[in-house]
Amino acid sequence: MSGNENEGLDASESDVDPEPTDDGAVEETAEAGAETEDTEEAPAEADAAEAEQEDAGPNLDEDVMPDDEADLLIPVEDYLAAGAHIGTQQKTSDMERFIHRVRTDGLYVLDVSMTDQRIRTAADFLANYEPEQILVASSRQYGRFPAEKFADAVGARARTGRFIPGTLTNPQYDGYIEPDVIVVTDPIGDSQAVKEAITVGIPVIAMCDSNNTTGNVDLVVPTNNKGRKALSVVYWLLANETLDRRGAEPAYSLDDFESEI
Repeated sequence: MSGNENEGLDASESDVDPEPTDDGAVEETAEAGAETEDTEEAPAEADAAEAEQEDAGPNLDEDVMPDDEADLLIPVEDYLAAGAHIGTQQKTSDMERFIHRVRTDGLYVLDVSMTDQRIRTAADFLANYEPEQILVASSRQYGRFPAEKFADAVGARARTGRFIPGTLTNPQYDGYIEPDVIVVTDPIGDSQAVKEAITVGIPVIAMCDSNNTTGNVDLVVPTNNKGRKALSVVYWLLANETLDRRGAEPAYSLDDFESEI
Protein backbone atom coordinates (compact mmCIF):
# COMPACT_ATOMS: atom_id res chain seq x y z
CA MET A 1 0.00 0.00 0.00
CA SER A 2 1.25 3.45 -0.88
CA GLY A 3 2.04 6.10 1.70
CA ASN A 4 0.83 8.79 -0.67
CA GLU A 5 -1.48 11.26 1.06
CA ASN A 6 -3.68 11.29 -2.03
CA GLU A 7 -4.72 7.66 -1.62
CA GLY A 8 -8.33 6.61 -1.54
CA LEU A 9 -10.17 9.87 -2.18
CA ASP A 10 -13.12 9.13 -4.36
CA ALA A 11 -13.95 11.91 -6.79
CA SER A 12 -13.85 15.64 -7.40
CA GLU A 13 -14.35 18.39 -4.84
CA SER A 14 -17.94 18.78 -6.03
CA ASP A 15 -18.69 15.24 -4.82
CA VAL A 16 -18.33 16.23 -1.16
CA ASP A 17 -21.35 17.79 0.51
CA PRO A 18 -20.62 20.69 2.91
CA GLU A 19 -21.23 20.13 6.60
CA PRO A 20 -24.76 21.32 7.46
CA THR A 21 -25.56 23.55 10.33
CA ASP A 22 -27.41 22.00 13.28
CA ASP A 23 -31.18 22.10 12.72
CA GLY A 24 -31.73 21.39 16.41
CA ALA A 25 -31.70 25.09 17.24
CA VAL A 26 -35.14 25.60 15.68
CA GLU A 27 -37.58 27.03 18.19
CA GLU A 28 -40.29 24.69 19.48
CA THR A 29 -42.91 27.29 18.60
CA ALA A 30 -42.22 26.59 14.93
CA GLU A 31 -43.85 23.19 15.31
CA ALA A 32 -47.13 24.56 14.04
CA GLY A 33 -45.64 23.69 10.66
CA ALA A 34 -44.88 27.14 9.27
CA GLU A 35 -41.97 26.82 6.86
CA THR A 36 -39.18 29.38 6.85
CA GLU A 37 -36.58 29.94 4.16
CA ASP A 38 -33.67 27.53 4.14
CA THR A 39 -30.38 29.01 5.26
CA GLU A 40 -27.30 28.29 3.22
CA GLU A 41 -25.23 25.42 4.58
CA ALA A 42 -21.81 26.58 5.71
CA PRO A 43 -18.85 24.30 4.89
CA ALA A 44 -16.81 23.08 7.86
CA GLU A 45 -13.03 23.15 8.04
CA ALA A 46 -12.92 19.36 8.01
CA ASP A 47 -14.77 19.19 4.70
CA ALA A 48 -12.42 21.75 3.17
CA ALA A 49 -9.48 19.58 4.21
CA GLU A 50 -11.12 16.50 2.68
CA ALA A 51 -11.79 18.31 -0.58
CA GLU A 52 -8.21 19.52 -1.09
CA GLN A 53 -7.09 16.26 -2.70
CA GLU A 54 -10.39 15.02 -4.16
CA ASP A 55 -9.03 15.09 -7.71
CA ALA A 56 -6.47 12.38 -6.94
CA GLY A 57 -8.85 9.54 -7.83
CA PRO A 58 -9.51 6.36 -5.86
CA ASN A 59 -6.79 3.96 -4.75
CA LEU A 60 -8.45 0.58 -5.19
CA ASP A 61 -5.76 -1.18 -3.15
CA GLU A 62 -6.33 0.85 0.01
CA ASP A 63 -6.43 -0.93 3.37
CA VAL A 64 -10.05 -0.53 4.50
CA MET A 65 -10.86 -3.60 6.62
CA PRO A 66 -9.08 -6.16 8.79
CA ASP A 67 -10.28 -9.21 6.82
CA ASP A 68 -9.25 -9.08 3.17
CA GLU A 69 -11.37 -12.16 2.46
CA ALA A 70 -14.63 -10.79 3.88
CA ASP A 71 -17.74 -11.75 1.91
CA LEU A 72 -19.20 -8.39 0.86
CA LEU A 73 -22.40 -7.45 -0.96
CA ILE A 74 -20.31 -5.82 -3.71
CA PRO A 75 -16.57 -6.02 -4.45
CA VAL A 76 -14.48 -3.96 -2.06
CA GLU A 77 -13.20 -2.02 -5.06
CA ASP A 78 -16.74 -0.70 -5.63
CA TYR A 79 -16.91 0.61 -2.07
CA LEU A 80 -13.51 2.23 -2.59
CA ALA A 81 -14.46 3.78 -5.91
CA ALA A 82 -17.48 5.36 -4.20
CA GLY A 83 -15.39 6.60 -1.28
CA ALA A 84 -17.68 4.95 1.26
CA HIS A 85 -14.68 4.39 3.53
CA ILE A 86 -13.53 8.02 3.70
CA GLY A 87 -14.19 9.56 7.09
CA THR A 88 -13.39 13.05 8.33
CA GLN A 89 -10.39 14.34 10.25
CA GLN A 90 -12.46 14.18 13.44
CA LYS A 91 -13.32 11.04 15.38
CA THR A 92 -15.88 10.62 18.15
CA SER A 93 -15.68 7.95 20.83
CA ASP A 94 -19.04 6.65 19.57
CA MET A 95 -17.62 5.91 16.13
CA GLU A 96 -14.22 4.59 17.21
CA ARG A 97 -15.30 0.94 16.92
CA PHE A 98 -16.23 1.47 13.25
CA ILE A 99 -12.86 3.00 12.30
CA HIS A 100 -10.19 0.77 10.78
CA ARG A 101 -7.24 3.17 10.81
CA VAL A 102 -6.14 6.76 10.31
CA ARG A 103 -4.33 7.85 7.15
CA THR A 104 -1.21 9.95 6.83
CA ASP A 105 -3.34 12.97 5.87
CA GLY A 106 -5.35 12.67 9.10
CA LEU A 107 -8.53 11.26 7.56
CA TYR A 108 -10.09 8.35 9.39
CA VAL A 109 -10.82 5.23 7.35
CA LEU A 110 -14.08 3.45 8.13
CA ASP A 111 -14.12 -0.35 8.23
CA VAL A 112 -15.90 -1.30 5.00
CA SER A 113 -16.74 -4.79 6.27
CA MET A 114 -18.72 -3.18 9.11
CA THR A 115 -20.47 -0.87 6.64
CA ASP A 116 -21.47 -3.92 4.63
CA GLN A 117 -22.61 -5.88 7.68
CA ARG A 118 -24.67 -2.97 9.03
CA ILE A 119 -26.43 -2.52 5.68
CA ARG A 120 -27.54 -6.15 5.95
CA THR A 121 -28.64 -5.64 9.57
CA ALA A 122 -30.60 -2.50 8.66
CA ALA A 123 -32.31 -4.36 5.81
CA ASP A 124 -33.26 -7.20 8.17
CA PHE A 125 -34.76 -4.62 10.51
CA LEU A 126 -36.64 -2.62 7.87
CA ALA A 127 -38.14 -5.73 6.30
CA ASN A 128 -40.21 -6.18 9.49
CA TYR A 129 -42.15 -2.96 8.81
CA GLU A 130 -44.94 -2.16 6.41
CA PRO A 131 -43.34 -0.17 3.55
CA GLU A 132 -45.49 2.94 4.06
CA GLN A 133 -44.52 3.02 7.75
CA ILE A 134 -40.86 3.59 6.88
CA LEU A 135 -39.73 7.22 6.64
CA VAL A 136 -36.44 8.33 5.12
CA ALA A 137 -35.15 11.87 5.75
CA SER A 138 -32.19 13.72 4.29
CA SER A 139 -31.31 17.37 4.58
CA ARG A 140 -27.92 16.81 2.93
CA GLN A 141 -27.90 17.84 -0.71
CA TYR A 142 -26.20 14.68 -1.91
CA GLY A 143 -28.41 12.47 0.23
CA ARG A 144 -31.72 13.78 -1.08
CA PHE A 145 -31.83 12.05 -4.46
CA PRO A 146 -30.72 8.57 -3.28
CA ALA A 147 -33.01 8.84 -0.25
CA GLU A 148 -35.97 9.53 -2.53
CA LYS A 149 -34.97 6.64 -4.82
CA PHE A 150 -34.73 4.38 -1.76
CA ALA A 151 -38.27 5.43 -0.80
CA ASP A 152 -39.51 4.71 -4.33
CA ALA A 153 -37.82 1.30 -4.38
CA VAL A 154 -39.12 0.01 -1.05
CA GLY A 155 -42.43 1.88 -0.91
CA ALA A 156 -41.39 4.15 1.96
CA ARG A 157 -42.12 7.84 2.49
CA ALA A 158 -39.45 10.50 2.05
CA ARG A 159 -38.92 13.93 3.56
CA THR A 160 -35.88 15.57 1.97
CA GLY A 161 -34.53 19.07 2.30
CA ARG A 162 -35.46 20.97 5.44
CA PHE A 163 -37.36 18.77 7.90
CA ILE A 164 -40.37 20.80 8.97
CA PRO A 165 -40.72 20.96 12.77
CA GLY A 166 -43.84 19.15 13.88
CA THR A 167 -43.79 16.58 11.07
CA LEU A 168 -43.79 13.76 13.62
CA THR A 169 -45.04 15.58 16.72
CA ASN A 170 -47.79 18.04 15.77
CA PRO A 171 -51.10 16.52 14.57
CA GLN A 172 -52.31 20.03 13.68
CA TYR A 173 -49.65 20.33 10.96
CA ASP A 174 -50.93 19.38 7.48
CA GLY A 175 -47.76 17.37 6.79
CA TYR A 176 -48.00 15.37 10.03
CA ILE A 177 -47.20 11.66 9.67
CA GLU A 178 -46.83 8.70 12.03
CA PRO A 179 -44.11 6.36 10.75
CA ASP A 180 -42.87 3.37 12.72
CA VAL A 181 -39.17 3.77 11.87
CA ILE A 182 -36.96 6.47 10.33
CA VAL A 183 -33.77 6.34 8.25
CA VAL A 184 -31.61 9.48 8.18
CA THR A 185 -28.56 10.44 6.14
CA ASP A 186 -26.74 12.30 8.92
CA PRO A 187 -27.64 12.71 12.61
CA ILE A 188 -26.19 16.23 12.50
CA GLY A 189 -27.96 17.59 9.44
CA ASP A 190 -31.09 15.59 10.25
CA SER A 191 -31.10 16.48 13.94
CA GLN A 192 -34.69 17.80 13.83
CA ALA A 193 -35.94 14.49 12.41
CA VAL A 194 -33.93 12.53 14.98
CA LYS A 195 -35.18 14.72 17.81
CA GLU A 196 -38.81 14.19 16.82
CA ALA A 197 -38.30 10.45 16.35
CA ILE A 198 -36.95 10.22 19.89
CA THR A 199 -39.91 12.26 21.17
CA VAL A 200 -42.48 9.91 19.64
CA GLY A 201 -40.45 6.79 20.42
CA ILE A 202 -39.64 5.33 17.02
CA PRO A 203 -36.26 3.73 16.15
CA VAL A 204 -33.63 5.65 14.19
CA ILE A 205 -31.33 4.13 11.57
CA ALA A 206 -28.58 6.57 10.59
CA MET A 207 -25.69 6.82 8.15
CA CYS A 208 -22.87 7.90 10.44
CA ASP A 209 -19.45 9.32 9.60
CA SER A 210 -16.40 9.32 11.87
CA ASN A 211 -17.42 12.69 13.38
CA ASN A 212 -20.98 11.69 14.41
CA THR A 213 -22.25 11.03 17.90
CA THR A 214 -24.72 8.18 18.08
CA GLY A 215 -26.46 8.54 21.43
CA ASN A 216 -29.86 8.99 19.73
CA VAL A 217 -29.27 6.40 17.01
CA ASP A 218 -30.59 2.85 17.36
CA LEU A 219 -28.73 1.36 14.38
CA VAL A 220 -25.54 2.88 12.96
CA VAL A 221 -24.54 2.34 9.33
CA PRO A 222 -20.93 3.59 9.26
CA THR A 223 -20.15 5.36 5.99
CA ASN A 224 -18.99 8.55 4.38
CA ASN A 225 -22.28 10.47 4.66
CA LYS A 226 -21.02 13.53 2.78
CA GLY A 227 -20.00 11.96 -0.54
CA ARG A 228 -22.41 11.85 -3.47
CA LYS A 229 -21.23 8.46 -4.71
CA ALA A 230 -20.94 6.96 -1.24
CA LEU A 231 -24.53 7.83 -0.33
CA SER A 232 -25.75 6.50 -3.67
CA VAL A 233 -24.06 3.15 -3.09
CA VAL A 234 -25.27 2.76 0.49
CA TYR A 235 -28.89 3.69 -0.25
CA TRP A 236 -28.87 1.43 -3.33
CA LEU A 237 -27.57 -1.54 -1.36
CA LEU A 238 -29.99 -0.88 1.50
CA ALA A 239 -32.92 -0.78 -0.94
CA ASN A 240 -31.87 -3.99 -2.70
CA GLU A 241 -31.27 -5.85 0.54
CA THR A 242 -34.58 -4.71 2.02
CA LEU A 243 -36.43 -5.90 -1.09
CA ASP A 244 -34.55 -9.19 -0.96
CA ARG A 245 -35.66 -9.76 2.64
CA ARG A 246 -39.26 -9.26 1.51
CA GLY A 247 -38.84 -11.81 -1.25
CA ALA A 248 -39.11 -9.14 -3.94
CA GLU A 249 -36.85 -8.76 -6.96
CA PRO A 250 -34.72 -5.59 -6.90
CA ALA A 251 -35.52 -3.49 -9.96
CA TYR A 252 -32.97 -0.68 -9.61
CA SER A 253 -29.32 -0.38 -10.59
CA LEU A 254 -26.71 1.80 -8.95
CA ASP A 255 -27.02 4.27 -11.83
CA ASP A 256 -30.65 4.88 -10.80
CA PHE A 257 -29.45 6.10 -7.40
CA GLU A 258 -26.69 8.45 -8.58
CA SER A 259 -27.68 12.09 -8.79
CA GLU A 260 -26.13 14.56 -11.15
CA ILE A 261 -23.51 16.93 -9.74
